[in-house]
Amino acid sequence: MAAIPPICDFGWKPPAFALPSTDGQIVTFDDIRGENGTMVAFICNHCPYVLSIIDRLVDTANDMNELGIGFVAICANDADAYPDDSFPNMIKFAKENNFTFPYLHDKNQQVAKAWDAICTPDFFGFNADSELQYRGRLDASRKEAAPDARRDMFEAMSEVTRTGKGPQEQISSMGCSIKWKVA
Repeated sequence: MAAIPPICDFGWKPPAFALPSTDGQIVTFDDIRGENGTMVAFICNHCPYVLSIIDRLVDTANDMNELGIGFVAICANDADAYPDDSFPNMIKFAKENNFTFPYLHDKNQQVAKAWDAICTPDFFGFNADSELQYRGRLDASRKEAAPDARRDMFEAMSEVTRTGKGPQEQISSMGCSIKWKVA
């Protein structure tokens, strides 16, 4: 069953994090902040929703970089129960999909919990003042890319770079629930 995150809580500020990246660095929110905004994507390696959008997600991240928007992806799934989401497999996934952005491992799931991340993918788009302005879907495509599909995330973040505000109307992302560790 698909999980759906809540609508955007405009102005919400991101909790700090410092997580290991697949390139061997420790990365913080401030490290990836863009001049005009920041996008944080909770994803994983095995979710069919993520797999169906990964090429478009990488393209969108590259396009947003040109707008001065920083981009990072975080995997918080329980890698013991879902070994496809292990850190070594994250490194492989990032290379196979030509990530041009940091891919971080939230092994203890503290960041995902602090952010109230719900599913993979779950997107958090911030303005230059690090105020949440977008929590919606990547685009209007279904499983396969539709050539004329509205690029919701890119268009919203373009608006954020121009005005500092995201669109009032947003369509939530949908995906597999984050795979939480058993307490």
